[in-house]
Amino acid sequence: MRIYPPCIPCILNMSLSAIERVTSDKDVTKNIFKKVLTLPALRGDEWETTSAEIVEDVWKIITQETGRKDPFVAEKQRQNSRLMEITPSLEETIQASSDPLLTAVKLAIIGNGIDAMVSDQPSEMIERITARLKELSLRDEDFNAFTRRLQNCGQLLYFGDNAGEIVMDKILIQSIRSLHDIKVFYVVRSQPTLNDVTRKDAEAVGMGEVAEVMENGVEGPLPGTVLRRCSRELRETLTASDLVISKGGGNYETLSEETSLDSPITYMLLSK
Repeated sequence: MRIYPPCIPCILNMSLSAIERVTSDKDVTKNIFKKVLTLPALRGDEWETTSAEIVEDVWKIITQETGRKDPFVAEKQRQNSRLMEITPSLEETIQASSDPLLTAVKLAIIGNGIDAMVSDQPSEMIERITARLKELSLRDEDFNAFTRRLQNCGQLLYFGDNAGEIVMDKILIQSIRSLHDIKVFYVVRSQPTLNDVTRKDAEAVGMGEVAEVMENGVEGPLPGTVLRRCSRELRETLTASDLVISKGGGNYETLSEETSLDSPITYMLLSK
């Protein structure tokens, strides 16, 4: 999905939020934001690109100006820890539901917006997640199509997105593998970008217990998936997979532009 005029103010707001999460110095913030404003795509001079690719350029500016390769590392650790803390309750919710797989899918989707809940106490997080579960509805035809794909799936490729959310991904993969004999590959970023998951984050939550963790091989802090920039190993694994799960907006924006994909993709995300 390529950018359109309304994308520009959205990216600028996200950029400012990211900068302010990295530094509290107003002069530094102004200097970094001034450089962000020079990017051609944010001046309306480049439309044949995706939001994820623009954010990559923004992130390069932030890391270069601050001298920090992974500015959100502490925040990612906190997000993962908080979600792992409530994992037993989430698993109990799944097992107690009338359709455990549907509940696990909903939790994985809710996980795409987990950032706003991490500051809550564990009991409050559980309450908010439970409330979102009741509010979130999936079309029967979409969920049924997903379950049919799983029935004929021998290998699943799962593109991860954010820290915290990865814990929900692990729970969904556990639920899938409890029903189907499927080999699962979980894809993470090779380089840190925003609060997206890296191999270190995957190891921290024990993702290797349920899936083979694979870096995407992209050289650069891209918060998405552009296949021509991915490793040959990932592209070959993708070709050999019967089903792809793509989490988050960045992966959707970039993968939806790929015209050579043969494997069916199930996109799971929240519109923010």
